[in-house]
Amino acid sequence: MAHVKVADELCTVSLPAALLGERWTLLLLRQAFLGTRRFEDFQTAMDISRSVLTERLGTLVEEGILRREAYKDVRTRYEYRLTEKGLDLYPVLMALRKWGDRWMSPAEGPSFDLHHRACGGDVGVHVACEGCGAELTARDVRVTPLRDSGA
Repeated sequence: MAHVKVADELCTVSLPAALLGERWTLLLLRQAFLGTRRFEDFQTAMDISRSVLTERLGTLVEEGILRREAYKDVRTRYEYRLTEKGLDLYPVLMALRKWGDRWMSPAEGPSFDLHHRACGGDVGVHVACEGCGAELTARDVRVTPLRDSGA
């Protein structure tokens, strides 16, 4: 069987995995959701090289996940802000965080908690049926192919 690049598969899991699967990209998104906006702040928070940071930010801007907004310091610089497409990744990162807290958390526990601003409740991640609202696990779901995958 010939090796197929993940990004070449026409699958709505493999295509985002190819874009987001590199660790720096996910960490950049984490920082953006934590409020980091400026290049130097990303670099400091993540201890990432300037060249890797430039490349990853460029990709996220090109893909429409972040947008660049000019601001004036001594010279014109740019902030990176999440777009609607980027904001839609929030549940993905929260699901990864929940899994990491359960299965990979250091002995001292997670580094921070998340709480709903309005009521103070803990932030959770749920997969639910859009018809009846029932919370689902993988065992509760039936897959219905929409086209021949060629496999």
